Amino acid sequence: MLVDSIKLILFTLLFSQIASSSPNWTENYEVTSPRENIYELSEKELNKTLLLGRRHALIYPVSVSYLRIPYGPLSDFFETTPNDPVRKLLFDLAKVVSPFQSIQEVFKWLGLNEYPTSIQRENPNELPPLSTEETSLPMGATILEDEYGKGLTFGCATCHSSHLFGVKVLGLTNRFPRANEFFRRGAALAPYVNSFVFKNMLQTTEGERLMLVRAKENLKYVGAKPPISVGLDTSLAQVALSLAKRNQDEYATRTTFSHRFPRKNKLETMVSDSKPAVWWNLKYKNRWLSDGSIVSGNPVHTNFLWNEIGRGTDLKLLERWLVENSQTIEALTAAVFASKPPRYETFFGENAIDIEKAKRGQVHFVKSCQKCHGTYQKGWELENASELTKVELLQNSKVTYHTQTPVKDVGTDPGRYLGMNEFASDLNNLKISKTIGTVVVPQKGYVPPPLDGIWSRWPYFHNNSVPNLCALLTRGSHRPSGYWAGPALNKETDFDQNCIGYPMGEKTPDNWKQDPEFFYDTKKEGLSNLGHDERIFIKNGQEIYSDNEKLELIEFLKTL
Repeated sequence: MLVDSIKLILFTLLFSQIASSSPNWTENYEVTSPRENIYELSEKELNKTLLLGRRHALIYPVSVSYLRIPYGPLSDFFETTPNDPVRKLLFDLAKVVSPFQSIQEVFKWLGLNEYPTSIQRENPNELPPLSTEETSLPMGATILEDEYGKGLTFGCATCHSSHLFGVKVLGLTNRFPRANEFFRRGAALAPYVNSFVFKNMLQTTEGERLMLVRAKENLKYVGAKPPISVGLDTSLAQVALSLAKRNQDEYATRTTFSHRFPRKNKLETMVSDSKPAVWWNLKYKNRWLSDGSIVSGNPVHTNFLWNEIGRGTDLKLLERWLVENSQTIEALTAAVFASKPPRYETFFGENAIDIEKAKRGQVHFVKSCQKCHGTYQKGWELENASELTKVELLQNSKVTYHTQTPVKDVGTDPGRYLGMNEFASDLNNLKISKTIGTVVVPQKGYVPPPLDGIWSRWPYFHNNSVPNLCALLTRGSHRPSGYWAGPALNKETDFDQNCIGYPMGEKTPDNWKQDPEFFYDTKKEGLSNLGHDERIFIKNGQEIYSDNEKLELIEFLKTL
């Protein structure tokens, strides 16, 4: 433990100075080249900063985030069989909203990933050095300590890390995040937990009791609802419904009246669910979120703001923390913008891609996809291509995206972008939004994202309604109306290498079908799989590509 502490101190001191150039976060700033090194650091400083930023992604840094659970008592509560009648009553009451038998089951249900036990060469984003105590919890789970003791909370990696065939990829979408549901269940349970009974039965310290009191107070201002399907989150609704429990002033002041009589909001019932985004696309853009509705400001600032509104945090405290901890923001920003996608050939081998087939697919891509999703110059197009290895031929030698991030309405489910209309003005009126330069402008449609690492981002569309690329390249009316989702554990059984994504029909692993929660039903509100076909690969009602040509296009997409 002492060695771990010394390593951590040296690590923190080593990376105390970072930013040398301030990025332009203003509306309509033209991105003429990918901002992978967004602070224009030297290679040495950049490498140090990236490790520090990834640490902040894994270990949540916001010290004024007070929705924390006393960790020692929580662990004891789950691990100890309750025998005392009063304690058994509390335990049984908890089971009404929590079926878990251990803290490990909680973490598994949340979708958190364990830290790798060895260096993973396939990982495009190196993980930072962490203490033994920190890695004893899964990625994203964080213990924050203050005068009250050690409290459990969750950070960025909860939703933005994924298990990809044994490799833990930071910055890749977590396919089964349940953070919003965790807060919802906590808010449902909190009123029934008396802090003094909690202290006496679990033999906690007074500080731990006060931490619980503080968390219960924050939970009064949390408005959350479950997602319509596993794999999606309800962040839009949580922010909107949490703001509805506060006053409509510049700091969204928390009052007893405001949380007891929250304002009505359409997102109480309206479905606006979406999946967490991958990080490596940000370097190309000047607008944020899947609908491009954040038109200015650092997206990391916005992320912290939304997180903390959804945790009931006092926004005056958060504003001060953001201003005083600019180096933390900059390090995390640098890490997010510099993140890289996993490469297909790294996981499946260079011979898993047929270059000649991919070249033919590139012709289809230029014809139907390039206008919206960007230009990808390949190694095989370089003048010295004859001198390159096969792996080098497969790389993107240059990616050109739009200087102004576009928003397109291609007929996909509108619930997510319509949801922004229900609380955008509340966000824009906040003093903290003005301080950090965040401006929200609701859009009609979604950003056609850069396609780096598209092979690893199944299922597709913002609402996960399309299981694989074969289905995506099928006219909307003929796409599967439902599919079974499962973890990416085995490359041979859990992934369709021809269609890129979930295996369908007889190929679906039987164990995925054991839990109906993992069946995705596109007939539900907000889960439509229509759109993104007409005028793209459907012209005048006719498909322009044969089945073989679609597979050629998919072969090219594997190389991105």
